[in-house]
Amino acid sequence: MPITFRKSIRIFPGVRLNINRRSWSITLGGGSGPRHTISSTGRRTTSMDLPGPFGYRSTRRRNR
Repeated sequence: MPITFRKSIRIFPGVRLNINRRSWSITLGGGSGPRHTISSTGRRTTSMDLPGPFGYRSTRRRNR
C-alpha cells in the first residue's frame, strides 16, 4: 500500500491551500457558490454543487 500525503490549510474564509506529494493548489470560494481551483501543475478547475437531481458538476482546463 503506497504512502500518501495530503494537507489542506485554510488561509482565509473561502481560501484554502492544498498540498500533496507532487503539487500544491489554491481553492477559492465554496459554500453555496462555485469553487475555483488553480494548481501548480497548470490545471484549473471550476466546480459547484447543483440542486436537485443535477448533483455535482466540474469543468477542467489545462493551460500550457
